[in-house]
Amino acid sequence: MKKHILCRKYFSYDGFTSSKNRGGGIVCVRFSFGTFVGSKIPKDSEISDAEDLEVSCVIKDKNFLHKSHENSGAGPPLYNRLLKRCTEMRKLREGKMVHAHFLNSQFRDDPVIGNTILNMYAKCGSLADARKLFDEMPLKDIVTWTALISGYSQHDQAEEALALFPLMLRRGLEPNQFTLSSLLKASGDGTTNKRGRQLHAYCLKCGYDSDVYVGSSLVDMYARYGHLVEARLIFDGLVTKNEVSWNALIAGHSRKGETENALRLFSMMHREDFKPTHFTFSSLCTACASTGSLEQGKWVHAQVIKSGGRLVAFVGNTLLDMYAKSGSIEDAKKVFDRLVKRDVVSWNSMLNGYARKGETENALRLFSMMHREDFKPTDFTYSSLCTACASTGSLEQGKWVHAHVIKSGGRLVAFVGNTLLDMYAKSGSIEDAKKVFDRLVKRDVVSWNSMLRGYAQHGLGRKTVQHFEEMMTSGIEPISVTFLSVLTACSHAGLLDEGRHYFELMKKYKVEPDVLHYVTMVDLLGRAGLLDQAERYIREMPIEPSAAVWGALLGACRMHKNMELGAYAAERVFELDPQDSGPHILLYNMYASAGRWQEAAKVRKMMKESGVKKEPACSWVEIENAVHMFIANDDAHPQWQEIREMWEKISGKIREIGYVPDTSHVLLFVDQQEREVKLQYHSEKLALAFALLNTPLGSTIRIKKNIRVCGDCHSAIKYVSKVVGREIIVRDTNRFHHFHNGSCSCGDYW
Repeated sequence: MKKHILCRKYFSYDGFTSSKNRGGGIVCVRFSFGTFVGSKIPKDSEISDAEDLEVSCVIKDKNFLHKSHENSGAGPPLYNRLLKRCTEMRKLREGKMVHAHFLNSQFRDDPVIGNTILNMYAKCGSLADARKLFDEMPLKDIVTWTALISGYSQHDQAEEALALFPLMLRRGLEPNQFTLSSLLKASGDGTTNKRGRQLHAYCLKCGYDSDVYVGSSLVDMYARYGHLVEARLIFDGLVTKNEVSWNALIAGHSRKGETENALRLFSMMHREDFKPTHFTFSSLCTACASTGSLEQGKWVHAQVIKSGGRLVAFVGNTLLDMYAKSGSIEDAKKVFDRLVKRDVVSWNSMLNGYARKGETENALRLFSMMHREDFKPTDFTYSSLCTACASTGSLEQGKWVHAHVIKSGGRLVAFVGNTLLDMYAKSGSIEDAKKVFDRLVKRDVVSWNSMLRGYAQHGLGRKTVQHFEEMMTSGIEPISVTFLSVLTACSHAGLLDEGRHYFELMKKYKVEPDVLHYVTMVDLLGRAGLLDQAERYIREMPIEPSAAVWGALLGACRMHKNMELGAYAAERVFELDPQDSGPHILLYNMYASAGRWQEAAKVRKMMKESGVKKEPACSWVEIENAVHMFIANDDAHPQWQEIREMWEKISGKIREIGYVPDTSHVLLFVDQQEREVKLQYHSEKLALAFALLNTPLGSTIRIKKNIRVCGDCHSAIKYVSKVVGREIIVRDTNRFHHFHNGSCSCGDYW
């Protein structure tokens, strides 16, 4: 340890250095928490990190007790100083060692040191020890009660904090401003504002409402309730404001997503010469993130830079999250790279940003970096990775993440389990999704809904209905999303009566149907061929029909070749959402399929004039962690020649067992032979041929497509599954199709 010579004669001990003047009086004591000279004791803010040595050096000193007895005048200050620094540095173990020394000292009955020890336990989160000490203390003053109340409040044990207040009053003690501030914080963390209002009344009665500490806590409490009008009234009534008052109100607007109000308050705060803190910037970033306000978020970032502070994790993490949620993942990565020190929240925020953008490869690469830098992944880490894999249907990477979850040794709790379940369902393995569901330690409503949505996406209508009934039996109440999944499943499986039943059942559970529920009902009726009923249903809807509602009717009209009603439905969609290419393409396809080329040409012209562009169809397969993408007639792939030869070979075999190309899906004015040629090289067929060339015999083939699968391709893949004896799973924008032995899970009802 570096020694500091403060006078001519000094004595060095293992742990601290003391120096004496000629009279023998103690002038200086230096120990692991800092140096104080003479009667001057520096404030905490004056003690730098460099002055803090290892706490344990002093506490483990064998002569510690002896020195305390020898220098009785320095004993209580030394104990208090040690305990205070243990509290500030959250050194619970060392604090307990000081407590043990204290119990064997001549000062063990000192109530001031007793309160300091209680405060140390409370601040360090050891509330059981704090309560035990509190109960054993013969004399309790307002500091004692406040220390324990504050500890409970700071560690989210609101009920315990509030329960102490009436006990304290019965002992004849009056709360001070710090007691009331802690109680108000505890009230703000509750689900009801009744007790908070009672405490507010008490503050008014005692005249504490004008105190800056109590007033700031009142602002914070009402802001946490979401009662921002009342919070603002209290804030405006404060004679003296501080940074805490401003931060509380800014945070309240931030939580409600009121970005403009939060930024306006920040400008007022600046004008009144209050210096923003890390909490100020964090709240502003959160406000911008909640509304996706990228430009305003960049302005806040500029203010952070102007403030001259280093980009520490607390502010950096919220900045990073703001950029990620606003869709600027590149800026989020720049913030991540420039953080002075990263914590697990930094890594998780960046991972979640990649997951939201569907950048699975970057998410997995970052996870590997996190692992190399010895950061332990949390449930949130695994959840983000599963979300990333689910967004791209990356089954193999998802299984790799699942393996890491198992290696971590944690139980399969709902938070991680639900995203794992969702990942398997969206990646085409509904069987693995069910295995995860069955192994969950505890299932919540999200677990049941994820499984229901999975069954619905895979077109398993009967299983969805069965699972819903099991959910009812288990005592979990259905919510809006639950019914949406069930209705979608009924629509995809043609369960008309069941769909009507479950729509009516929503009333029993007081679930108000929204526009998505009405879309599925129109789709259910339309798919069943009840087009007139579907149209009447739209006209009688209690809410204004959206473009999606009319779009569902348009899709049904195309399926059942009802040209007139389809054209009417298309016009309604064009009025409500003129930039959506889907309805234009549907209407064009209807006219082209019927040979009405003049009307089809008009739709094409309308699209051109409106600047509406068709999304190019593409299909892709993932093999050995590499994604191979194809478009129709794609000759850019290195294996193009082999792919073409493979499809021609397979095409010949399926024709032998009954496949006949459906040329109605070629929407061009060309002859029959050319139509058949055009059909042969659709993107899903090329992806299938490539998979047959590059995957082991007997393995499942998984293909994804960015739009609805072509009707002719659907028919061809059924035959291929029979010829090659393999399961082929195709995921399009609407659902999964499981092809096996010549049939599809959709039962050709799609």
